[in-house]
Formats: sequence, C-alpha cells, structure tokens
Amino acid sequence: MKIFSARETELLRELDGLELAGFWRRAVAFLIDCFLMAVLLSVLTTLGFNGLQYLRQMRGNSGPAEYHLPVLKELRVPVTDGGMKVQVINIEGNEVIHVAATVVVPVLYCGVFLWAGKGRTPGKRLLKIRVVSLAHRHITLWHAVERALGYGAAALELGFGFVQFFIHPYRRCAQDRLAETIVVTESSYQALQQKLSQQQVADDLLESPPHIAQQNT
Repeated sequence: MKIFSARETELLRELDGLELAGFWRRAVAFLIDCFLMAVLLSVLTTLGFNGLQYLRQMRGNSGPAEYHLPVLKELRVPVTDGGMKVQVINIEGNEVIHVAATVVVPVLYCGVFLWAGKGRTPGKRLLKIRVVSLAHRHITLWHAVERALGYGAAALELGFGFVQFFIHPYRRCAQDRLAETIVVTESSYQALQQKLSQQQVADDLLESPPHIAQQNT
C-alpha cells in the first residue's frame, strides 16, 4: 500500500534561513551559460560539417567545400479510395540545426552540468550561486533535466515565467516551480553544510556508548 511521507518537511527545515540569490546574479549567470551553449553548438556544428565532408571525400565524391546536412524523410501513408498513397515530406538540414539549438543542446547543457555540478552550471559557479532542491537532498540527472525543460516553459509564457521571480515570495521562476527548486548564494549554502556536518558529529557522539564517546573526545 502506497502512503504519503512528509520527509520533505525535515529538508525544508534544514534549508530555512538560506539567502536567496538576487536577480542580477541569476541573470548574468544565465547569460554566461547561454554564451557557452552558443560556443558548444558552434563547435558541434563545425565538427558535424567537417565529419560529413570527410565522409563525402572518403567516398570519392569531391566537390565544393560547402556541404549540406542530409535531408531526412518522413513517410505519411493516408488512405485514398481504398488504396495506399505514400507522401514524402522533406526536413531540411537547417531545421535539424534549429532543433539542436533550441532543444537538444540547452537541455543537455543545463541538465548535465547542473547534475554534475551538484546544482551549479558554469555560469552559476562563476556567480557563486547554486540550485537547491526542495524535495531531494541531491539533484538527480532527471531532476536537472526537468529544470532545464522548465526554461522552455518560461519562454513559452512570453517571458512571464522569468518575471515570476519578482512575484513569488521565494524568487522562484517557472523552471524553479516546475522542478521544485530555489536558487541560493553559495556562501549561505556552504555555511549550512558546515552547520549540518557539525550537528551530525554531535549526534553521533550522543548516540555512541559512554566509553566510545570518551575516546572520541
């Protein structure tokens, strides 16, 4: 039988008192990450074009240096007069690049770096701020990807998802509300971790038998 557990309450009490990151620090960190995403996309696109050109030359098909991405084909099979009619729809290479630029690279960049950096992308690391989960002690990969997808939700609201920073009492934008996160300053986060570690040591000493506690002191 599935039951509800209020373990998040303990976590929220631990996070009580953390200093929330300001607007400009979050905005500058976001712009830095956008710049790095653009650089990453440019590098990947260049490598892709060069790789395709190399394969083209290996097959003995020499030609101009410019090479277009291969055309993808999607087949649709509508029924007409009891027969089958195949309709081919072409998807040009620039559409592939558009999808990579607007979906794949941002989600992978924000998701993977946020997960690997334990709440910090390169931009957030430089601005000394950190994303903290309100539901989990550690941000998982899916949790990080979910927050990355939240940027798209914020943009689809004509930017209102970002404006929610000034409305929500805890400065949470659309991506924060979707992933149940807050953004705090690194200094307050480190102070909290130090406090929790000291508290854990004290709790361990209290739970130890008297002779072991004496040895530890």
